[in-house]
Amino acid sequence: MRSYLILALKGMGMGAANVIPGVSGGTIALITGIFEKLILSVKSFDTHAARLLLKRQIKAFIAYTNLYFLIAVFTGVAVAIVALARVLDPLFEDYPVYVWAFFFGLILASVFFVGKTVTGWSLWVIVALAIGTGIALAVSLVSDVAGQNSAYWYVFLCGIVAMCSMILPGLSGSYVLLLMGNYELIVVDAVNDMDLSILIPMFLGAAFGLLAFSRLLSWVFGKYRNQTIALLTGFIAGSLTILWPWKEEITTTLSDGTEKVTGYDRYFPDSFDGEVIGVIGLVIAGIIVIWLFEKLARVKSG
Repeated sequence: MRSYLILALKGMGMGAANVIPGVSGGTIALITGIFEKLILSVKSFDTHAARLLLKRQIKAFIAYTNLYFLIAVFTGVAVAIVALARVLDPLFEDYPVYVWAFFFGLILASVFFVGKTVTGWSLWVIVALAIGTGIALAVSLVSDVAGQNSAYWYVFLCGIVAMCSMILPGLSGSYVLLLMGNYELIVVDAVNDMDLSILIPMFLGAAFGLLAFSRLLSWVFGKYRNQTIALLTGFIAGSLTILWPWKEEITTTLSDGTEKVTGYDRYFPDSFDGEVIGVIGLVIAGIIVIWLFEKLARVKSG
């Protein structure tokens, strides 16, 4: 029971990360030591698993798919998403600089703890690190944010794309939803209102994306482990620009009179004041949290 509680806590860390634009649930999975097992467990939902279920070999099905592991992790993910959807909106509204500072510390520490799992550095590993950093920087600097779209097919597509990026360390599913214009619609409004017309196609898209992408990621991770970790470390490092605490939204007014965010204007503070001290403290707090997660990763998951 204790091991499943720990898994649920790790899942809550993933869920919390998935709600925040710029933070990846995959990063938390990687630094807490459940990333590989998570991908392999999701990948195990194949034709063999279906045959076990059809033959009512329930115990074999549970063992083959690591079902209890998945239930514990995704229960934590769901609890965190529902809880934070209600908390983050006012926090981002009233204390955006401090919220971003905390998450900046989380991801800054993640670069070190993920990168140190590379067992051997070579030219191709370094190239993978550079490519990952470049891709994440390019994504973070995209300034054309799409408008909100509640069409079923588009929400389904959002689910696919967001889930693929959510499980890929360093690329934030929530940030992708922000770029696609549906972050507030899905993560805030639909979750808080339990709007099934949005949540169901989103969930179906996410499930499809998770099952499909996990197979590709599992193959790449198994064959090119060091290069893959280096690539993911680059993703994480490049995503730091998204989380820079001091930034102002760049908006444009649409033809219907509504405003949409098209990018961010990042800046440095003019003076060393109380806000700067608070930001530094929260960055350090974020680093400490990731250090604790890394220590927790050494606890047997079961």
